[in-house]
Amino acid sequence: MLLQIIASGLLLGGIYALVSVGLNLIFGVIKIVNLAHGDFLMMAMYGTFFLYTVQGINPYVSTLIIFPAFVLIGVLIFRLIIKPLLGKAETEVNTIIATAGLGFVLQNLALMLWKSDFRAIETNLTGKSYEFAGIMLSAGRTWAFVVCVAVAVLLYYILMKTKVGTHVRAVSQDTEAATLMGINVNKIYTLTFAFGIALVGLAGVILTPTFYVYPTVGLYFNTMAFIIVVLGGLGSFTGALIGGLIIGLIESFAGVMASAELAQVFSLLIFLIILFVRPQGIMGKSARV
Repeated sequence: MLLQIIASGLLLGGIYALVSVGLNLIFGVIKIVNLAHGDFLMMAMYGTFFLYTVQGINPYVSTLIIFPAFVLIGVLIFRLIIKPLLGKAETEVNTIIATAGLGFVLQNLALMLWKSDFRAIETNLTGKSYEFAGIMLSAGRTWAFVVCVAVAVLLYYILMKTKVGTHVRAVSQDTEAATLMGINVNKIYTLTFAFGIALVGLAGVILTPTFYVYPTVGLYFNTMAFIIVVLGGLGSFTGALIGGLIIGLIESFAGVMASAELAQVFSLLIFLIILFVRPQGIMGKSARV
């Protein structure tokens, strides 16, 4: 029973971590809070849903469409909305207001186009489970966890082993020094924002087979993403992964010991306790990647 709870919690935590990584990447480099993060996830879920129901494209195959599409969307959003606000007075406040407004636009656009109906899709993984050493693992969440691990490994490799990753880390640590070293900061900002949006788009694709799709689904995941990002440490890639797994385990145990309705309450309580003990989050400012 204990192993089953832990396994379920880790799978759920992997999903939360996957949703949170893009948000933390954007904050860690550009130092802006994207309040429309969950709404981009919602749009990716709708895109995956319609690609499956209209074109018959498997949700996991639709990654090949959604991911590059969201890279382009991220580039456009950054150049049209975010970039004009950077380097000016009250940049933090203005970007928060701008992204919050963008989130409301996306939510109401979804409501106008698709109403408030809950939608779901069934694939060959729906309702399927894998058995491992007597532990039952949800097929959908297992694959979501696998994708999370793959993304974490790939992102770590890019950040730590490539020239682009070196530039990203340099900009995240000291923008002025990076500029003096000849790094194109605007290019890195654009790339980071686009990749962060693409990552949440990828999370939306992976979540669609296991969660309902509706216009405000992003609000829940937005809340969880911010809890995880602050818990792990703002700007810490590693912290987002650890925070996601911790929240997943807490919700799994709370759901069994108390009730599913109180699971998120327990997550918030543990979140507040950890921040009271360590206000900078688990990884703190020193761990930016």
